[in-house]
Amino acid sequence: MRFEVFWRVAVVQLVAVAVLSLLLAGVFSHGFFESWGWLAGPAAWLLCAWLTARVVGLEVQSTLLRAMLAGIVSVLFVLVGLHWLGALVAVGLFAYLCARGTGEQAAWT
Repeated sequence: MRFEVFWRVAVVQLVAVAVLSLLLAGVFSHGFFESWGWLAGPAAWLLCAWLTARVVGLEVQSTLLRAMLAGIVSVLFVLVGLHWLGALVAVGLFAYLCARGTGEQAAWT
């Protein structure tokens, strides 16, 4: 695992998610997220992952796949009412998957 990639991915994704979350919260009402959060959340997560791939210099397609895998874990947290903890865990898992995927080829990428 490449630790410099882990930290770069983690920081960029965390900042991107935080900034986009604040922007969306400023634009849309709480009701929007209750009705459309199931769509807006994953779309925002993937948009942030795309940005992370571009900023860090990772291959976009495999990075988005890793983001989807980490997002599945996040959904489990959402289902038990721990949305933001799930997002934090997903950022860590996403960074780990990206750092592991560079330099050594994983079977699922």
